[in-house]
Amino acid sequence: MATTTDAATNALGYEQARDELIEVVRRLEAGGTTLEESLALWERGEELSKVCRRWLEGARARLDAALASEESEEAAAGAAGGGSEGSEEQA
Repeated sequence: MATTTDAATNALGYEQARDELIEVVRRLEAGGTTLEESLALWERGEELSKVCRRWLEGARARLDAALASEESEEAAAGAAGGGSEGSEEQA
């Protein structure tokens, strides 16, 4: 059964995991739960935190890749276009 829960947790989108994590923290801060309930909430919060971290790391990697691609395209365009401007002016 834990595998099903893990798969369901990993399938959560960032916003879903974040919202549930906020609710878990709210419940823990409010108190009034048993030790067992508090431990279960804390464990769930840890799982949700990992999901959020994976989403954010993935987003960061995508941004880094897009920026690197843009920089390499600009560098290639600059190298290709740099020598042709002078010859066009002379022609």
